[in-house]
Parts: sequence; structure tokens; C-alpha cells
Amino acid sequence: MTDKPTVSVLGTGIMGAAMARNLARAGLDVRAWNRTRAKAEPLAADGIRVTDTPAEAVDGADVVLTMLYDGNTVLDVLREAARALRPGMVWAQCTTAGIELVGDLAGFAGEHGLVFYDAPVLGTRQPAEAGQLTVLAAGPEEGRGTVTPVFDAVGAKTLWTGDDGAAGSASRLKLVANSWVLAATAAAGEVLALAKALDVDPQDFFDLIEGGPLDMGYLRGKAALVLDGKLTPASFAVATAEKDARLIVAAGERGGVRLDVAAAAAERFARAAAQGHAQEDMAAAYFASFDEKSEPGN
Repeated sequence: MTDKPTVSVLGTGIMGAAMARNLARAGLDVRAWNRTRAKAEPLAADGIRVTDTPAEAVDGADVVLTMLYDGNTVLDVLREAARALRPGMVWAQCTTAGIELVGDLAGFAGEHGLVFYDAPVLGTRQPAEAGQLTVLAAGPEEGRGTVTPVFDAVGAKTLWTGDDGAAGSASRLKLVANSWVLAATAAAGEVLALAKALDVDPQDFFDLIEGGPLDMGYLRGKAALVLDGKLTPASFAVATAEKDARLIVAAGERGGVRLDVAAAAAERFARAAAQGHAQEDMAAAYFASFDEKSEPGN
């Protein structure tokens, strides 16, 4: 193997497609697979070989990178690719899979002789497209020389949390980070909804907090998506936010803590999805404050 490994990207949604493009721009040989091939086809223009099956994508690769919906999907896809996996292949598991399935994922890796890295990423569409994600990684020293060029191509920073991917330290940190992101997103929607209900100009609220400890660029950014009607294309979809919120609640229960805000956020995302906003940016949780897709006064 050269210092530029061949990488198989399984899953080319919002994040996976951007990561694949940045891997190709870094000069790595990239193959990509997606369940709906049409979503992966545009990557061919970036010199990426789009394949029909997961097995074809991983055959001969040095690194397999998974960026799929959830942990069960990851296992299903890797089982489809199993015949083409080989001992010593590095697996960078970047899907936010929660902590309950990390052991199963690592167990699958062990059965096939794969070098397993628990490697979820922090960031949404824009940082993914810019190669500015933060990679949270845990895995053995022995394979880091192979996986580091991959992490460097997709991220601005890699934060190593341990040397045993099976322990799930990176996934645990990712859930803690996402708990804050999702809580802030839900709060942004509620403050806009309350302002509308009370006939308060949202700009008056932003002027009130400007420059103080309550001011947040993230709050302003998510609020702007709602106020300007720019919820598509999503940086992070409502449906995915709901999935992550439920992983966070489950992780809390497993650890013996009750996470009321995360549980409420999961329900807000679920209501917004049921109203037709599932594939819009997670800021669309705003609509969960109202009946159906209407807002007061509409």
C-alpha cells in the first residue's frame, strides 16, 4: 500500500458524498456505493468509481468508510460486502450509531480480521463539503498510518479518544456533543414560535441578546433558515436528528440518567417529520410548535 490508501465509501448521503469528494480531491483512489445508485452517480464527475454493490466497492480497498443511516444499516451493508473483505483492511465507522451497537460492529470487524475505528464526525453539510469536519476517533495505533490520510482529507481536526474502537469512547463523546446541538436546535425553534405567538419581532429578541453571553451564532443561523424559508437543502435532516435524539435518550437510560430535553426534542422532530418536514433541515422542528403545517395567523 502507498501513503495514499484506496478508500471505499459506503453511503453517499449529505455527509458521505461530501466526504467522498474530499477524499478524491486529496488524491486518494475512491470507490463509492449507495443503496440508491442515482444518488451516488454525480460522484463519477469527481473521478470516483461508483459501484453497484457494497462488495464491489470494498474489493481491494485499504480503508472502508461507512456513513450510513444507523448502526443496523451499517451491519446489513457490511454483511453484503463480507465476501470481499480481507484481514487487515481498515474500517472507519463514521455513522452515528449510538453506543449499544458499537460492540456488535466491533465484533463483526473481529470476525473478519478488520482493524476497527470508531470514528463518528462532528459537523453538517457545509463543513463536510469544505473538508472541515472534526473526526472523533478511537482505534489501535497499528492502523493509524493508513487511516490518518482519510481523516485528514475529510476533517480539519482529529480528536483521538482512545485506542480501542470497541469501547465506543468516540461514539459516546459524539452523543454528548449532539445532545447539545439538538437541544439548541429545538430551543431556537421554540423561541421563534413563542415570538410569533406573542407578536414579538424576532429581531427585537436578537437585538436584546446581541453581544452578550446568551448570543449564539448557531442560534442565529438556525433561526435564519426558518425566517428566510431556506430549509432545503438540509445541512442535517429532521429525520436524522430524530434518530440521533433517540440514541441519546437510550444512552442516558443505559447510564441511569433521565434526559428530558433530549426526549422532548425527539418528539418535536418526530412531529415535524409527520407534518412533511422529514428531509428538511432540522431547524424545521420549529413547525412542531403548531398544528399540522400551519402557523398561527396563517
